[in-house]
Amino acid sequence: MNQPYVTVKLCPPNTQSDAACATVDHMLLDTGSIGVRVFANALGATLTARLPQQTGASNDTSGTAPLAQCALFGSGYLWGSLRRADVTIGGMTARDIPVHIVGDAAYASTPADCESRGVADLGTIDALGAKGIVGIGHRVRDFPQAAQTPLAATYYYCASTTSCNAASVPLDRQTINPVAGFATDNNGTIIRLPALPPDGQASATGELIFGIGTRANNALPANAKILAVSEQGTLTTLYANRSVPGIVDSGTNGLLFRDTSIPTGVNDWYAPQNTMNLSATMMSTIGLQASVPFSIANAEHLFEAGYAAHDNLGALSLSSNVFVWGLPFYFGRSVYTLLSGAQAGGKTGPFVAF
Repeated sequence: MNQPYVTVKLCPPNTQSDAACATVDHMLLDTGSIGVRVFANALGATLTARLPQQTGASNDTSGTAPLAQCALFGSGYLWGSLRRADVTIGGMTARDIPVHIVGDAAYASTPADCESRGVADLGTIDALGAKGIVGIGHRVRDFPQAAQTPLAATYYYCASTTSCNAASVPLDRQTINPVAGFATDNNGTIIRLPALPPDGQASATGELIFGIGTRANNALPANAKILAVSEQGTLTTLYANRSVPGIVDSGTNGLLFRDTSIPTGVNDWYAPQNTMNLSATMMSTIGLQASVPFSIANAEHLFEAGYAAHDNLGALSLSSNVFVWGLPFYFGRSVYTLLSGAQAGGKTGPFVAF
């Protein structure tokens, strides 16, 4: 529910023959992360084996040990190898980029520090609710800090399939925002989703547009609310007289914030007796702000309909220090994500606009 999917074609580098590639549907479109992550069983063993292993950790004295990654998310972790592939989305191709192969049988043993930091193992299609993730957030590379020093539960170099050590990985060998790997229209994205009725909708079809201000169909509107964000994609959200870090994240299926005055139901989904009309203010890193109205309906009533798309679904955050503008924020809007250091409309990213 409330998971935006795209279809991705993955091929060995510099190979576009359909027979040599795999087209994978139900890839979660996520503006809250960076990089392409795909389950090995969605690719198949033959294609997985044909994808070259990524090597080159700075602290690997051999220089030849394959790399692997522990990717941490709010709901859990993904573990697998790093390999190189051509990645095509909507006719645009990022060539020979590092991708994260989750559940690669060659690296079945998850490091203990990865398991201990993740909330849960998301390493199956059922657990994730998708066949992989297309991370198109604000950064170009996944973890710039990891290029300087090994970070816990991030990148690893693996001298064998069962022996992996924390790795410092140069930027050009880290997982990359696939949009930044395109030859053109590579400064950001627009996600455009339709407005929904109050009770939701069985499904919804939107648009993923590459580039901002690079073509006639992706111009930044003159009246757009443009809010600068941090390198991590955060801004400040003012809600109920409290300011907390906020993030605009298509990969989160609800509006996630902490308000103990709103009744909750199963799994801490908000369940007020009647739909509540609320508002919060987004504040950029340079002081600009935008008031955003939103609604919270009774999640238990919404779930009864069995629909897949809702714009008024929210949940109680376990932390009082975050406000996640999840997929409900995107419905009825065009949401622009400009990459760090890129330019559009005379402004330099990173920014979010709507």
